[in-house]
Amino acid sequence: MATPGNTTLNKGIPSIKDAFVVIVKTEWNAPIVNKLEAGAKKILKAQGIDCKTLTVPGAFEIPFAVKNHYAYAATPPDAYITLGAVIRGDTPHFDYVCKAVTDGVLELNLMLDAPVIFGILTVDNEEQAKERIGGKHGHKGEEAAVTALKMIALNRKLK
Repeated sequence: MATPGNTTLNKGIPSIKDAFVVIVKTEWNAPIVNKLEAGAKKILKAQGIDCKTLTVPGAFEIPFAVKNHYAYAATPPDAYITLGAVIRGDTPHFDYVCKAVTDGVLELNLMLDAPVIFGILTVDNEEQAKERIGGKHGHKGEEAAVTALKMIALNRKLK
């Protein structure tokens, strides 16, 4: 279960009971994003955490989906995990999308009573993305799930 690239993050995974997590992932770069999702679900399942996935077209739409899910869900989740892969291209589009989704997730963390975990890869090329789904830089999907568990525990402790 430990991620090779970041053993510190995996230390002290709290035991959480009765938690529910919503994963919000993108359609873009599906081969990479689906591996991020599989890694996150592996960690959540190992801890006995229920989860569901919402799929949005691209990273830009992630904050909208989280905000509206939280607003309209009968019972809001204990955390959201956002997953995507934004890969640099030949235009400044990459910069705008990365800034918008980063700012959006930050704003959600300041607004909502549930942590919103940033599991969106912002990389220069596909090779860098592959290095972050089980390669030399660990598995960012797994790391996002561990972070969600730690933030749920912190949030419950603070309440």
